[in-house]
Amino acid sequence: MQFKIDATSGNARATTLQMAHGTVQTPVFMPVGTQGVVKALDHNDMLNLGAQIILGNTYHLYLRPGNKLIKEFKGLHNFSKFPNNFLTDSGGFQAFSLGKMDKKNSLQDENGIMFRSHIDGSKHYFTPRSVLDIQYDLNSDIMMILDDLVALPNTKQRIELSIHRTTQWAKEAINYHKEQKAKGIGLDQNIFAIIQGGIDKDLRKISATELCALDDYDGFAIGGLSVGELNQQMYETVEYTTQFMPTHKPRYLMGVGTPEDLIENIDRGVDMFDCVMPTRNARNGTLFTTFGRINIKGARFKNDHNPIDDKCDCYTCKNYSRAYINHLLRSGEMTYFRLASIHNLHYYLDLMRKAREAILNNNWIQFKKNFYTQRENNENR
Repeated sequence: MQFKIDATSGNARATTLQMAHGTVQTPVFMPVGTQGVVKALDHNDMLNLGAQIILGNTYHLYLRPGNKLIKEFKGLHNFSKFPNNFLTDSGGFQAFSLGKMDKKNSLQDENGIMFRSHIDGSKHYFTPRSVLDIQYDLNSDIMMILDDLVALPNTKQRIELSIHRTTQWAKEAINYHKEQKAKGIGLDQNIFAIIQGGIDKDLRKISATELCALDDYDGFAIGGLSVGELNQQMYETVEYTTQFMPTHKPRYLMGVGTPEDLIENIDRGVDMFDCVMPTRNARNGTLFTTFGRINIKGARFKNDHNPIDDKCDCYTCKNYSRAYINHLLRSGEMTYFRLASIHNLHYYLDLMRKAREAILNNNWIQFKKNFYTQRENNENR
């Protein structure tokens, strides 16, 4: 990976990552393609939206269709036909949240995570090495390591154990990755470590300091947030943590979040984001606009001739009215899911493009102010 900082404006950063499958310019939002596809959309939709990178999930792709099958296609890019970059999560969060064992079995231990498939109940075990082996088969451009995630709130003792395990697994993972590269495996793949510590500043400092000392990592992520804490606690934790992260490598905040979350954390020096929110909310009727959220299922939109957002130039807004989108959702038409997902993802990706432009022009503070000002009278839109 080649990484450079193009500009800063306050703490906000505009950076460029050059990887095997193209350029990623930040701030960037990565649409979530858990199963190797963004729900309701195909690779042409993603290219038309200008997506530079999407996120796949190791847990799900390992269980179905299987990493060995994807390896036969030489990786996710050829399998899915999305030619740009992929980041793959380690699957640890899904093993933790979906693959619960019965009371006689512990989920995590010192060496990895035991889980049952949510598909057929079969038992599996993820280790720092095995999740990398899966991701080598997936040929993702950025591989996330296995970390020990805990839900919040939690005891300080459990969070201390989490950061201890995460550091040990990170050391094992980077050493294994270097061994594999020496064998010619994963030469074009990059690897990120994940900082844990809950919302405890002392523990975040320990985790960040220990992990960021491992210089061979290509980037660092902040994990374990947006899992039950208050938004302000998340913002304060990010602001505190970034000071311990290297400036010359990308910073990724995992699983976050709302448009407001993105703006607030760009303001705190984060480069990369992912979240299921734009597509999941689209499927449930919630659409994001310049002026805030709307629930398109509402009766007030049944006769509305306006586009979803008159400031938006996405395919959906250029061609269809709120009345039509309302009708599709109320009728249960599948086309609704595609059109709504296109709009929400366009909103997120366009917000990142505009944020980058503001940073390049050293106009970030005004951009952030305008973002919130436009939301003040949402009830009138």
